[in-house]
Amino acid sequence: MVRNEILERLRERASPWDIVVIGGGATGVGCALDAASRGYEVLLLEQHDFGKGTSSRSTKMIHGGVRYVRQGDMSLVREALKERSILLQNAPHVVHRQAFIVPCFGPLQKLYYGIGLKLYDLLSGRHGIGRSRMISKSETLGIFPTLNANGLFGGVLYYDGHFDDTRLLIDLAKTARSHGAELLNYARVLSFTKNAGGRISGLKFEDVETGVEVEVSARAIINATGIFCDPVRQMADAKAKPVVTFAQGIHIVLDKGFLTGDTALMIPRTNDGRVLFCIPWHGHTLVGTTDTPVGSAEIEPTALESEIDFVLENAGQYLAQKPKRSDILSVFAGIRPLVRSGKSDKTSSISRSHDLFVDDAGLVTITGGKWTTYRRMAEEAVDKASRIGKLEGRASVTAGLTIKGTETTTPGSSSRLHPDMDYTAEDVVIAVRDEMARTVEDVLARRTRVLFLNARAAIELAGPVAKIMAAELGKDNEWIALQIVEFKTIAQNYLAR
Repeated sequence: MVRNEILERLRERASPWDIVVIGGGATGVGCALDAASRGYEVLLLEQHDFGKGTSSRSTKMIHGGVRYVRQGDMSLVREALKERSILLQNAPHVVHRQAFIVPCFGPLQKLYYGIGLKLYDLLSGRHGIGRSRMISKSETLGIFPTLNANGLFGGVLYYDGHFDDTRLLIDLAKTARSHGAELLNYARVLSFTKNAGGRISGLKFEDVETGVEVEVSARAIINATGIFCDPVRQMADAKAKPVVTFAQGIHIVLDKGFLTGDTALMIPRTNDGRVLFCIPWHGHTLVGTTDTPVGSAEIEPTALESEIDFVLENAGQYLAQKPKRSDILSVFAGIRPLVRSGKSDKTSSISRSHDLFVDDAGLVTITGGKWTTYRRMAEEAVDKASRIGKLEGRASVTAGLTIKGTETTTPGSSSRLHPDMDYTAEDVVIAVRDEMARTVEDVLARRTRVLFLNARAAIELAGPVAKIMAAELGKDNEWIALQIVEFKTIAQNYLAR
């Protein structure tokens, strides 16, 4: 994954690609991997960095969705639980089983959640990863000693999946490359080209770094741009009506002392009926998420003050040590695309199922869904694109395809760049040489997770990381200074004041 070499190959290519994918998030990279592993010739274009948008801002869970059981969306839960099992099998280096406790404050509540989670177990069928069980107050506190014991009656223990979203994404991209796919970040699609019959036959994109425009032809094109899917659809057909609406979720990151063990907490109903998770993640405590309707898609959304207050207040009701604003190490927001149902204006009630659209010009759009179901979404999109492009029919193989892992720095290494972070100069070099990191933000937000774990530490690392990258990329002091300024501007949004 050397960007300059990839760009040169694209410029020299004259023949059409079988499939071009627009969008470098979970679904887009999943499409590239699915198509390439079938033997199709595949190109993926991402206007920013891989995972810059929603895919880096998840709750870090691979799960069926306990709350969707309550909503009655059993088909979504069943599908997601199957995909959870596949990911645990195919990417065991980054997807792991995670124990959760649901705290209960009375016998009826304990029975209610106990039955609900037994149903969750049943829906997983042969893909189960551990049976749920009701536990006593003393056992609950023994497993989760930082839980507020006031009024506690007991709990329900269950299991789900847990992962690092952008590490999995980069590994998916590298696996796709190993199967022959070409993936290019900082490549902004400008327009589509069409044949005499009005069908899409290719596109023009801009290399954001140089401003050079490149035209490619394709037998089929997949739009996997998530929250930006409607503008891409309208690029193909100006009359296309919007198909997605938006919900923003936020997460705060606290010191690991708020969760001293390895078990996560699931708060099934907050004071306004939403769900909250407290999860151990990279030696820290991750708390989220909310579900706030927003009117537009933003590439760098910011958490609302009311959302931060909501998370602190509700987490504080369940944790023995109530978190305060001064405890927040980082706060981040993400916007997810929800397929419009026309049934409700409340985003929390809109299904997280995905949907697939094909317009008159032949553009295939896949949107909605969630991280857990990315593989299934990609399979459906490539199936459709192969028919649109009249390609040779080939079945998906990703259900049994191993995702290549990445070597990580040994925790506690003496060469750490920052005393609070287990990342080294070697991690930065690998990110640039092997993983197409082009900016300080690429490294500190997505190749490592420093910005998401500790915004102040990330700001302190901007200078050292910029210097290491400059040596690798052949950049000068002016580039270093600009990178530091640009990164610090973005990082300010991750600070809770």
